[in-house]
Amino acid sequence: MVFRDFVEDFVRPEGGCTSGSNGRHRRALFQQAFSILALGTALAGVSGARPAKARDAEALLADTADAASPTDSGGSPILVTVRRRTEDSQKVPVAMSVVSADTITRTYTVNTRSLTELVPTLAYSSPNPRNTTFKIRGLGAGVAAISAGNDGLEPGVGFYVDQVYHARPATASFDFSDVEQIEALRGPQGTLFGKNTTAGAINITTRKPQFDWGADGELSLGSYDMVRASAAVTGPLVDDTLAFRLSGLINRRDGLVTNVRYGKKQNDIDNKAFRAQLLFKPASNFSFRLIGDWSNVKGDCCVPVYWKVVPTLRSASRQYAALAAGQNYEVPSTNVYDRETDIDSALNVDTSEGGLSGTAELDLGAVTLTSVSAWRFWKWDVNNDRDYTGLSIQTIQRIPSRHDQYSQELRLASNGHGKLEYVAGLYFLDQTITANQNTVYGPLAAYWLLGSTYPDNLLDGYGLTNHTKFTAKSYAIFGEVTWRPLPRLAVTGGIRYTYEDKDGSYNATTSGGLETTDAALIAAKNSILRAQSYTGHVGDGSASGRVNLAYDLTDGIMVYAGYAQGQKSGGINMAGLPVDTAGNPVLSKAVVGPETHSSWEAGIKARAFGGALTVNVDAYHTDVTDFQANTVDTVAPAALRTYLSNIPKVRVQGVELDGALRIGMRFSLRFAGAYTDAKYVSYPKAPCPIEMVGGSSTVCDLSGKPLPGTSKWSGSVGGEYALPVPVGPVSGDLYLRADVSAKSRQYGDGSDSAYLIMPGYALVNASIGYRTGAWEVALFARNLFDRNYLENVTAQTGNSGLILANPGEPRVVGVTLRLHH
Repeated sequence: MVFRDFVEDFVRPEGGCTSGSNGRHRRALFQQAFSILALGTALAGVSGARPAKARDAEALLADTADAASPTDSGGSPILVTVRRRTEDSQKVPVAMSVVSADTITRTYTVNTRSLTELVPTLAYSSPNPRNTTFKIRGLGAGVAAISAGNDGLEPGVGFYVDQVYHARPATASFDFSDVEQIEALRGPQGTLFGKNTTAGAINITTRKPQFDWGADGELSLGSYDMVRASAAVTGPLVDDTLAFRLSGLINRRDGLVTNVRYGKKQNDIDNKAFRAQLLFKPASNFSFRLIGDWSNVKGDCCVPVYWKVVPTLRSASRQYAALAAGQNYEVPSTNVYDRETDIDSALNVDTSEGGLSGTAELDLGAVTLTSVSAWRFWKWDVNNDRDYTGLSIQTIQRIPSRHDQYSQELRLASNGHGKLEYVAGLYFLDQTITANQNTVYGPLAAYWLLGSTYPDNLLDGYGLTNHTKFTAKSYAIFGEVTWRPLPRLAVTGGIRYTYEDKDGSYNATTSGGLETTDAALIAAKNSILRAQSYTGHVGDGSASGRVNLAYDLTDGIMVYAGYAQGQKSGGINMAGLPVDTAGNPVLSKAVVGPETHSSWEAGIKARAFGGALTVNVDAYHTDVTDFQANTVDTVAPAALRTYLSNIPKVRVQGVELDGALRIGMRFSLRFAGAYTDAKYVSYPKAPCPIEMVGGSSTVCDLSGKPLPGTSKWSGSVGGEYALPVPVGPVSGDLYLRADVSAKSRQYGDGSDSAYLIMPGYALVNASIGYRTGAWEVALFARNLFDRNYLENVTAQTGNSGLILANPGEPRVVGVTLRLHH
């Protein structure tokens, strides 16, 4: 209790005592957190000291990965399963970054966003959880914006957890839970993974049940009433036959944005996760792993705040300054880092995901047969204030959604390392997502979006009700073979054929607002929200593949080169269609064509000084034809929607570096960097940037311009020094750790507006602590120097010139207690 009271006073950002409802809320959080920590510790104690048993290859993978990682330190080989068999990562001719459980824990990497601080080639954007995007090498999806969600666009980067593909990018916004290892693979990944992915894959492996009793617990308390607690316990139910593992976490933090209208904090965090597992091993050559998991994110989220006002080509009366002055309106602050808003509509997020999976493995001697069966769901509910101001322009914005997917993968892989190694598989995915949109405008909508020449009440209460349904079935056969004609030479070839069948329906009706028979007024209402009903169908098949040559110059140096080609099938516009100059829907835009990738890559992987130094360098060149992206409809007067389109040609090329160094037993260093040159090669009919809205041009030529959401330079370096310091009979290490990540500037929207460039930044995280084999205590700081930076930017609907942004998290300091048994 004394320790808890001390920590509570230490981390409270405002200092002083806690009282009233806030105090009760904080005490409740602490009680839950300590309960989780105590549960793990108690179960570990109850288990007692049980005899150790032989562990399988996956357990060996866990221990070895913690010993060293290309993103953390040199040392023992890092074992990976990216080719569906356990291999030394330095012997796999694939560009990748591997992050071990030890690195995840010590760097406080709690989710995909913080993973980008360790993996420079990975970019992540999430203005709200539904509209989450992640990219590798600048490819995978367009820029995420609150208004840019489209359920008919599939990601180019695959997100896998325990071999199960997650079809909704939104599931990457949930916290990591009980993770063993993360592999970020760069480039097309279709000949080894169940779902075809054209830009890369994030492959997450969670900790398996063990036949030895064990438990872990962690509690972190920090600034802004942050409470993060996790615990896990594992052990045998039937000796050597049936084992279990239970794990869970809570992660809560006060909001970082102050709503001055209501005197409350917004953009807070309230995350929970739980996972239960069984491992059944009735024989030495057979195992079955059953996993059930559930995660939830709640909060008063997600609102951007005022960043700037930019000039447009609209008349002065239709630009932000005049519009705001006409209502005597002033934003709470013109400094984005004050994090203040005065939005007047309801704001909240409630989203969850989970599912069941069963993985069976049968070792037949020469080969292993694997079956992965899974069902997953994702559920979303939200309230948004989509005008982002204290004016009653838009009063309701909701899109409750539900996604279900069923997948089955059968895979046959050779065992051991010989002259011929192979993997072959079949894959099936069936997914459905439904959404029900409700949008309503308020009394100032006509003034703000159309102009003072229209009746004030024209759009008051005017709304849209919409039901959408998107279904997709994917069938694939894939395989890859590695042949070693010479002891040091490996030739790899892989091929995949995928057929996908997609259907989408969109049914929107409008109601409310001023009742009128005036054709001009009806046309004005339709320019804001329009009743539309249409369907779309995509059915296409494609082949993709890769070829790779790898040669071991020495036992510790490998060079490789390869070519890969991949395709992402066509998509369906599920957010409404753009209109022509007469206001009619452009039905030809209901479906977009497939996207194809061609990629060349060469690299070197080197290990020296007995494994103390690891350096990997690769260079690549990727051409993308008919790149699928969200495009802003700048023809409509209010530009309220985005739609899918094909960009004729995109090119990305660059150089990447990953490395690690260990000096003695005390100092370890990891480093990674990326140079990414990503641009539109051909984009002659692009939407115009906001500064050109209102002019005579309805399209602009962005050919030769950079791709948005991609920094040309990015890097990460981290190190730890540990000094043995016994405390009485207890042996332990006093350690100091620091990690730095940096990104250069990037365009914040798909039209490459000169006013929506997000500046580059560098973040420093640090910790100091003491650890033994059984416990650890540490002081930590995230964003140690309290650097200001932006995570997302967006233009206000209506093209008034108002630009909003989401500032990154300020400095957070705290204390962590970890227990191991």
